[in-house]
Amino acid sequence: MDWKVEVATVPVSDVDRAKDFYAGKLGFNVDIDHAVSDEVRLVQLTPPGSKCSIHIGKDTVNMKPGDLDGLFLVVTDVRKARAELVERGVEVGDFQVFDEGEHRPANEDESLDYVGFVFFRDPDGNRWCVQQIPARD
Repeated sequence: MDWKVEVATVPVSDVDRAKDFYAGKLGFNVDIDHAVSDEVRLVQLTPPGSKCSIHIGKDTVNMKPGDLDGLFLVVTDVRKARAELVERGVEVGDFQVFDEGEHRPANEDESLDYVGFVFFRDPDGNRWCVQQIPARD
């Protein structure tokens, strides 16, 4: 039996603002935007190339907007990904390397495979990590 992570919920305070960020700035595809009622709206977005989507909503999980920390986006080239985020107007940190149990600034010429990261936050403060992992078969 396959066990797949298909959707992660991201708590937000303003669904329209979050949708604009994830779809407009990050380029996520909008899969669903459906108002069930005046109080409930289902919005699901998927990063390009991903099999896992995010669900954004207000009061949909027992977390406050901005509490989420630790969702990873995986790319094969974090330097290129960071440049794209900056070009799209996303405030993103400098390159980091996870080395000997902690993050440190990356050296310009070192390999970032598996250990290279950048971090950014959505408008509510939810923290995302972009990690470099080589292409998998």
